[in-house]
Amino acid sequence: MSRTGDLQGGIESSSEGSGDGQPLRDLIKSRIASIGHLLTGSFGVALLMFASISLAARALGPAEFGAMVLILAVGRVSERLVRFESWQPLIRYVAQEEIGGDAESLSRLYAFGLLLDICSALLAAVLAIAAAFVLGELIGLESDQVGLVTIYALAIAMNIRGMPSAALRMAGQFRTLAYIQGVSGALRLVGTVILLLRGDGLTSFVVLWTGAQIFDALLFNLAGFRSLRQSGVPNPLTASWRGLREQYPGFLKFAFSTNVSSMLRTLTHEVDTLLVGALVGPSGAGLYYLARRIAKVAQQAGALIQTVVYPDMARIWAGSAWRNMRKIAGSVQLVLAAMALASILAVFLAGKPILLFAFGSEFEALFPLLLAQLVAVGLILHAAPARSALLAMNRPTLVLWVAAASTALFLAVALFAIPRIGPMGATVAHIAFGLLTAICLDIAMWRTFGARAAGRTS
Repeated sequence: MSRTGDLQGGIESSSEGSGDGQPLRDLIKSRIASIGHLLTGSFGVALLMFASISLAARALGPAEFGAMVLILAVGRVSERLVRFESWQPLIRYVAQEEIGGDAESLSRLYAFGLLLDICSALLAAVLAIAAAFVLGELIGLESDQVGLVTIYALAIAMNIRGMPSAALRMAGQFRTLAYIQGVSGALRLVGTVILLLRGDGLTSFVVLWTGAQIFDALLFNLAGFRSLRQSGVPNPLTASWRGLREQYPGFLKFAFSTNVSSMLRTLTHEVDTLLVGALVGPSGAGLYYLARRIAKVAQQAGALIQTVVYPDMARIWAGSAWRNMRKIAGSVQLVLAAMALASILAVFLAGKPILLFAFGSEFEALFPLLLAQLVAVGLILHAAPARSALLAMNRPTLVLWVAAASTALFLAVALFAIPRIGPMGATVAHIAFGLLTAICLDIAMWRTFGARAAGRTS
């Protein structure tokens, strides 16, 4: 079979299907299986991370653990402010290019995404170092802790994920996406146990977290390039990078739009920790981080489901079976609602003794923070399918405006509430953010469905 034939066959004959050439019932069944793998893998990784951070919190104590949280937050904020979510425009454009079956064109398209990934990763590393030295003491870091951000910046510079993520998603390799992070998570846990037994301090834990992330990024890229090779797409590193903007004229606009949306989400999902650190102190930031991190286990379900359904939505909306998107979006929202309610009930019934056992009495205030965070996560989960659908409909600008309005509301509530009620104020701000996002995206998605049904959009 030719390379182009391999490409087409890999899409049409796999259980992951294209969405248009596969019955809706079979498509949903295969996607449920993929989501099951992703949730299983995510839960396993979350357990490993939970064990690692609980041991790190015990080893360092509230103050130093809070400092480590702030160091990691400076790096993640810098990364997400400038990182292009290149997998989102890649999936949108690859879904169109697949129709022609031109493997060389697909290779250049993936090269475009890779170029954005490399440039943004290097810029993010530089930004993290600069931000640490300018703002470090303002957010609660001591002068001897600021330099540790330079160590973590190495992980940021190596964290190239957009292009390999798109390759794995378009090839339907969700098992790889599900379980690959478990390797670095296990290594991090082993390293944490060793550092705890040795009595090491903050610097050693920052080095451990940096090394684990670099290792994870390398594995992720190896898997992504292997997926492209199996799909018959030539290595993007060997593709010509000349004339990419001319060949794919809308790609950069889409990428910039999703990047700005990511920047705005960063203000609510990473800068929140820095705000708590600046207004309350490192100990409060550490407590808030733990609540956010544990609640993120449920929130990741939304991201994982988007991982599965977004490629299908992009293909379906571009084809004749676009009406199936209604059923997919509605079904996924019902599943996510059930998951959110189950998570809140489980934590309410059994969360407090587990948290006290894992972290100790110094972190007793974690329980109410976690319950409130899960309410916010439930709203964000509900909005995830609508966001995927609107991106597949080529409406990134609308998604951006909703993110901007929700972020403005978040900042207003957070700046008012954190000085008055501490870390809980940031959690209340998340609830406000999630509520506005869910309402706006739902209205936009269902109106777009209605407009296409009436023949007013394509």
